[in-house]
Amino acid sequence: MTHRIALAALPFLTLTAPAIAQTSCADMAGAAPEGVEITEATETAATDEIPVDHCLIRGTMAERTGADGRPYALRFELRLPDDWSGRFMHQFNGGNDGKVVPALGAGAGVPTNDSALQRGFAVVSSDAGHDGEANPEAGLAGSNAFGLEFEARRMYGYGAVAALHPVALTLTEAHYGRAPDYVYGYGRSNGGRHGMVAASRMPDAFDGILAGYPGFNLPRASLQHAWDVQTFLSVGETLPEAFSRDEMRIVADGIVAACDDLDGLEDGIVSAPMQCQTVFDPAALICDGNSRDDSVSCLPEEKIAALQRIHAGPTNAAGDVLYSDWPWDTGLASEDWRFWKLESHIPPWDHQPLIAVMGAGSLSQVFTTPPTEMAGDPEALQQFLVEFDFDTDAPKIDATSEAFPESAMEIMTPPGSDDPKLAEFQAADGRMIIFHGTSDPVFSFNDTVDWVERLGENVPEADSFVRFYPVPGMPHGQGGASADEFDLLAALTDWVEDDVAPDRVTATIRDDNEAAPEAVRGTTRPLCPYPAEPKYQGGDTVTADNFACE
Repeated sequence: MTHRIALAALPFLTLTAPAIAQTSCADMAGAAPEGVEITEATETAATDEIPVDHCLIRGTMAERTGADGRPYALRFELRLPDDWSGRFMHQFNGGNDGKVVPALGAGAGVPTNDSALQRGFAVVSSDAGHDGEANPEAGLAGSNAFGLEFEARRMYGYGAVAALHPVALTLTEAHYGRAPDYVYGYGRSNGGRHGMVAASRMPDAFDGILAGYPGFNLPRASLQHAWDVQTFLSVGETLPEAFSRDEMRIVADGIVAACDDLDGLEDGIVSAPMQCQTVFDPAALICDGNSRDDSVSCLPEEKIAALQRIHAGPTNAAGDVLYSDWPWDTGLASEDWRFWKLESHIPPWDHQPLIAVMGAGSLSQVFTTPPTEMAGDPEALQQFLVEFDFDTDAPKIDATSEAFPESAMEIMTPPGSDDPKLAEFQAADGRMIIFHGTSDPVFSFNDTVDWVERLGENVPEADSFVRFYPVPGMPHGQGGASADEFDLLAALTDWVEDDVAPDRVTATIRDDNEAAPEAVRGTTRPLCPYPAEPKYQGGDTVTADNFACE
């Protein structure tokens, strides 16, 4: 089955005649629809980095002058392998977009050195309709300054994928002389959000979607940045000083001590994180002043209270929940968690964490209406979060104006995400696999769980087209004390093409994962479809074969 989108619905495109013969790489410019400029079409030989002979196409489309008087365009890259499998992948990228990431189909959920391109997929990637380096005068706020212009915001939210997808399919068909047999989408973080948005807005466009740690509630999740910064600064003079690495290790070690054996095996890995939430009590880590060495095993009461407030998630003065709560998990001690929440190693950021720099710019300029144009220095960006008011400012994620006729929530989130049904995606026989690390510091694992459970309540047979895989201990991407190397792309293609529904998937604790206990590096564990968790059955502890999903 191959899903297509009606190109006639896109006003800036006029299609060429359907391809009836293969078009060489050098001649691909002539196959572009009107309104699409091919800027490069090059036969590209395999290298050590990209070991695939392929045709590399780069192009530009949807050029316009924005309401702010600035030029905008949608830039893309399409890689067409010589040894084509008949598969096509739309690679959804992360962060603020604004850059054409190489179209390889690689990253978490796809094993290292076995990208989609290497498997014979044609792969397309884009900058989502804006150039992240177009506003250098804005300093650190430049990469999200596009949010000050409505159409650029809309393209980032959903428009770019809808516009580029049929163009990339047309070019692929022209090159190979036939349409793809199967069409896939793949992304992580914001790219995972793109995937979930596509399942709702473009339900017949994809046979299969792989969505990793999806930020599908992007504007709500950005409220957590202000909540975190205000909370951390209540217990520290600066964000890095709020919690030291040793203090975060105390919390992670406390979680391991309480929950390590829930899977039947004490190995330093918490493989049953959902059970852990009913067992671990953060209050047990409060120093009592008598029996504990404060530097080794406990934290002051005010610091535990701060972590509890962060894990409970943002609320307004009336107690209304504005985003989600978060699971207690070992990734609190990971470098990824610290980079996002507490401290970076980047001097131009004044060593501020990602939420206090890029996160502040996104909340102010992309996720609220009207947007607040930001000065691009770390101090100003952090101060925006310090002064953010959860009663008067948080509602701006749902606000509209004459200049911004759709709210940030309408633009960024999958339609119907608060009450998901995905009826049209199901009717089109689409399949989606979602995976999410339980230690993610950016998008709450619990929020994804809530979405999956709401879908299951609405559609009792939801697991016939959507499967969800928690990744115990993994933060925002690979890392943490986790089995973070796994092949969910293969599971998705088997499901789509052979109707083999995914069940347990073998994951590896990487040899070079320094966050995992040394004794378990190189061993395997199962990823279990939600709500199952791994349970050790006895025997050799190095193989996932001796664990069941229960």
